[in-house]
Amino acid sequence: MKLNLPTPAAALDIDAVMVDLDGTMVNTLGDFAEALNRMLTDLSLPAIAPQAIENMVGKGSENLIRSVLAHVGVADIDAVYQQAWLRYEHHYLAINGQFADLYPGVLEGLQALQSMGLRMACLTNKPLSFAQPLLAAKGLDGFFDCVFGGDSFPRKKPDPMPLLETCKALGSEPARTLMVGDSSNDAQAAHAAGCPVVLMTYGYNHGEPITAVAAKAHLHSLAQFAA
Repeated sequence: MKLNLPTPAAALDIDAVMVDLDGTMVNTLGDFAEALNRMLTDLSLPAIAPQAIENMVGKGSENLIRSVLAHVGVADIDAVYQQAWLRYEHHYLAINGQFADLYPGVLEGLQALQSMGLRMACLTNKPLSFAQPLLAAKGLDGFFDCVFGGDSFPRKKPDPMPLLETCKALGSEPARTLMVGDSSNDAQAAHAAGCPVVLMTYGYNHGEPITAVAAKAHLHSLAQFAA
């Protein structure tokens, strides 16, 4: 399938697509803030503002929790990490999707990609036990042939392993498998795996401008795939 993206020289011959979740399809910052602040309350620690959390998202739950604990002044993070994870997991599963919204154009974009006959996977650094219920809650689970989380493989993005393993699951070559994400993690993993990458301009990129990250295109909406 030849995909013509709305940027010069960005036509791609692809057979399959991998789509990130947080910051690409769903704005989950509200979920993160709610679960993390409930966790901090359980640990008798001060709350954290959503704006501070935004720059910590993207490298998996362990990195997020450790970053939050450091931000609120915990000196010995290893000593409290396990309890923090248990409380975070408990609260996140309880509120998963309740404080999150689809970005505009997501359904239209996924429908367009599906109508092209492309095989599709959701590939996220979010734990699989969090990702699958969220996709179902937002009506997105029916688009994907497979779903892989940050705990599905020994390594997470930006390592290329998750992308290469997802290509195998989709039965597609990396060079013909598009990665759609919102951060430098997605881009770094795609470049290392030999996959073309398209980046969304509205997601979470650790406070850095995503347009400075090399990609086949930078899109403002997944609905641009429909165009």
